[in-house]
Amino acid sequence: MEIIDWTILTSTLAFIVLYGVYKTRGKQTSEEYIKGGDARWWTVGLSVMATQASAITFLSTPGQAYTDGLEFVQFYFGLPIAIIIICVTFIPIYHKLKVYTAYEFLEKRFDVQTRSLASILFLIQRGLAAGITIYAPAIILSAVLDWELKYLNIIIGILVIIYTVSGGTKAVNVTQKQQMIIIMAGMITAFVLIVTQLPDNVTFDNALTMAGSADKMKILDFDFSLNDRYNVWSAIFGASFLMLSYFGTDQSQVQRYLSGKSIKQMRIGLLFNGLLKVPMQFFILMVGVMVFVFYQFNDTPLNFNPAAEKAVMESEYAADYEALQERHYSILNEKQTMQKNYAKKLNNQYIAPEDKLESRLNYFRQAEEENREAARQLIAKADDGIETNDKDFVFIHFILHHLPKGLIGLLLAVILSAAMSSTASELNALSSTTAVDIYKRFNHNDTKDDDHYVRMSKWFTLMWGIIAIIFASVVSLFDNLIQLVNIIGSLFYGTILGIFLVAFYLKKVRGRSIFIAALISEAIVIAFYCVDEFVPDVKLLPFLWLNPLGALITVGLAWLIESSGSKNDTEEITHFQDV
Repeated sequence: MEIIDWTILTSTLAFIVLYGVYKTRGKQTSEEYIKGGDARWWTVGLSVMATQASAITFLSTPGQAYTDGLEFVQFYFGLPIAIIIICVTFIPIYHKLKVYTAYEFLEKRFDVQTRSLASILFLIQRGLAAGITIYAPAIILSAVLDWELKYLNIIIGILVIIYTVSGGTKAVNVTQKQQMIIIMAGMITAFVLIVTQLPDNVTFDNALTMAGSADKMKILDFDFSLNDRYNVWSAIFGASFLMLSYFGTDQSQVQRYLSGKSIKQMRIGLLFNGLLKVPMQFFILMVGVMVFVFYQFNDTPLNFNPAAEKAVMESEYAADYEALQERHYSILNEKQTMQKNYAKKLNNQYIAPEDKLESRLNYFRQAEEENREAARQLIAKADDGIETNDKDFVFIHFILHHLPKGLIGLLLAVILSAAMSSTASELNALSSTTAVDIYKRFNHNDTKDDDHYVRMSKWFTLMWGIIAIIFASVVSLFDNLIQLVNIIGSLFYGTILGIFLVAFYLKKVRGRSIFIAALISEAIVIAFYCVDEFVPDVKLLPFLWLNPLGALITVGLAWLIESSGSKNDTEEITHFQDV
């Protein structure tokens, strides 16, 4: 990186932190600190979008498209369905009850133990996710820039903690607008530069055709298979439950729209996110597809993770790896020649008698992938602690090796801004839930004034920030970072959503029944995942299907327990019937 890149990177991050502190200076009440005041719809919408669009989105998603194409966009098809349900059902109730957190509602509807259970489940899964949102950019920047991972974790965490502790929800909201502008400007710039760096005779239409010939442009998969993580059916059913739980019951999202000035502002802000999220994800995936096309004409490393290559080259397998590298570059030369001929064919310039150009291209692509897999196996032998799956490193490799000076700093600022925006929301939500649902709820000393709870909220933010940094320092990289976040969510979201669905729609079910049902449901979901992940040759359900599984088990069991107990218990349910 050059001086101009460092200048752009550091000035951008400094601006975000100082802007957040400046805009929220002065004394705040606990309501202002936790709820964030009266935000307009565009602030709500951008804040909701920035919370979900973490650094993982901008690191993993292009790599996902580079490897698997556009099919991942199906994951977001359930989002509009979830947003409509939330706008109709969830928002009016939250607004009427004037809750600080989503889980306050559960005590009003059921009892304190159900509220506490949902709060604890949220704190566990979101606490883990906060560590991952710090770790994701840190591990990749550490590998490609040769920085110490532990220092990167600490730097990212401290930057977020400064303005989140200072200004609470309002600080998160006002900084996320700036962060989204930086993020989208950077991604659009990257997309334009990728397309302009393609060979002169490769138009954008040609690039799409080339991507299609490599099966990267397939979007819809209607084949129903429980073993397929991403198809239309898993999106509509599995992802819809995940999105409904995430946006409707996860405090990191609920807190964003609870800051809205009115029901109307909350709804418009959430619908704004629902309408733009799918196109935004499609665009980010298209960036990854264009990176794939770019690398059809340019050399790539045998493995995009430089730490992995360094580990194997310092081991006893170095000679074997060098042999694979020689084969790799030989395959690339043949593939690039075929790709140039394919470009000529698309422009009606290819006159040689070649009838099977596409099939030969696919042959070289397959040979390249087989060689890469052999390299991954060598890396695993050299160091089983090194991540061999390198799809998360594809986009950052392109940024560092093929962008002009200045833009490298901008794109790194995009990645770190995304990490800060999502982490700030998570720490803010974790602090609010701890302060309101745990500390304040069980602190029966009424002499505590409002300033005390503001101070405690700040201390809880600092506490969760430190926990996130510690977890980021010990977590291991998964198959794909964006999948890891969704897996963690899927382990808990189904049960939490089931509790809320019962609260909204099954008015006769009481606290004892839903509490027991939720505990059983959570145990079943975790058991399903453990069997699927750790028992050889046994595949029960992909992680997306754990969301409807947990929700339906919770709802069904709660109804059965309540029905079986109602014969011997005639207590009337009179509370909360007017909501």
